[in-house]
Order: sequence, then C-alpha cells, then structure tokens
Amino acid sequence: MSTAIPVLPAADARAGKYLTFFLGTEEYGLEILKVSEIIGMQPVTRVPRVPEFVRGVINLRGKVIPITDLRLKFDMPVVEGRDEVIIVVQMRGVQTGLVVDRVSEVVAIAPEEIEDAPAFGAGIRTEFLLGIGKTGGRVKLLVDIDRVLESSELAAIEHATSAA
Repeated sequence: MSTAIPVLPAADARAGKYLTFFLGTEEYGLEILKVSEIIGMQPVTRVPRVPEFVRGVINLRGKVIPITDLRLKFDMPVVEGRDEVIIVVQMRGVQTGLVVDRVSEVVAIAPEEIEDAPAFGAGIRTEFLLGIGKTGGRVKLLVDIDRVLESSELAAIEHATSAA
C-alpha cells in the first residue's frame, strides 16, 4: 500500500531580493545575486565597431570590463548632464557594467507581488523581463539580465573587451 505524498506548489522562482534602479521615472529591478558592486561613473574608453549602446570599457581594479548604457539599449532618450552610476553585474558569465540614472534600494519581492509581463503584441520585445513587481505602492520592471543582450551582442562586447 502506497501513501500519496501531497505536491506543494513551487514558490515563484522570480521571488527574492532585487536591487532597484531608475532610468528616468521608470523603476527597474535586478536580481541581487547577479550584482557584484555599484560604482560611481568613471571615464570610459570608447571602443570602435561596437553596438551604439556599448559606451566602451573601464579599468576596474586591473580588469577591463565593458560598459552598457541601459537607456540606449532600451531605446530611451539620453539626457545630457544626468547623474549616472554603474552597476557591475555578471551577465552569462561576463562581468559587465550597466549605466543607470540612479540606484534606489534593495527590496524583497514575494511571489504574490510578481505578475507576468503583459503581451504588447508583435514588434514589442519584453523577453528580457522576468515580470512586473508590485511592492511599496510602485511598479518595478524586473529585468532578466541574462536576456538583455542577445548572444551576438554579448559576443561583440567580449571581443571588444579582449581587444582593448
């Protein structure tokens, strides 16, 4: 005679702690485990023949890392004179820096506070979103950092970094 073991629903894998940041008035979140550090803006060395959203590279304690401007990657207008900060992340095994307007806070987002990203129809790409977090009375776009750059873009960045 076998006893049935109840199957409990799996917790939403997207739940957890997120570092939140702003691009303009929009708030985004990155999984905290993907974040290495947050640094102030540094001089960036431009690398020729890389996608426009790649600002170039910086020397971070002896290691050359590529810098991606998320405003440009997300087709947002660049605002001259804005304060900027770099979030250093691991993106599919590649250490890279993301330029954002400002960092907000680390928040814990529970499974019930996350919804799937809405489907906007053909031509609107949302595959880089893990979902939409609703916490603290605000909406946060939860970014899947491993899907922000396409494989070909990441390969171009790795090549530029090795050439620099």
